[in-house]
Amino acid sequence: MAVDYDPGLIGKVFEITDPVGVSAEDIRKFCAAMGETNPLYTDEAAAKKGPYGTIVAPPSYAVTFRNGRHFFTHVPRYGRAGLDAGKDIEFHAPLRPGDKVTLSSHVKEIYEKTGRSGSMVFVVVRSTVQNQKGEVVAHIDHRFMNRP
Repeated sequence: MAVDYDPGLIGKVFEITDPVGVSAEDIRKFCAAMGETNPLYTDEAAAKKGPYGTIVAPPSYAVTFRNGRHFFTHVPRYGRAGLDAGKDIEFHAPLRPGDKVTLSSHVKEIYEKTGRSGSMVFVVVRSTVQNQKGEVVAHIDHRFMNRP
């Protein structure tokens, strides 16, 4: 069975969030919650001597940013049931205290796969995380599985 969808969905940006600030306190709290002890992320004096000249957020911090209220409204659905099938993250630049981050989301791909339990339709939504300078910080691919 071929998945029937509007090819115009692929690449269409359906949401850009308002900017969200990154603070040293946010990074500190994240590191404490994750058990992260790398001084580049946790010790300002040590981080000043490091490659960035200041503390930066660990790469996994990028997944703390959420799409806005319209994210799930625009994700194509196939069938009655589905689930979050995971995320792939591609890092490009560090997040620093003072950064203002936005997410821009679009449908990257839609494909069908047959597994042991039958047919599944996957929708991949890519969120591009950018700082206030327009630099790409990360790409997050959200994979959703639906049962047709």
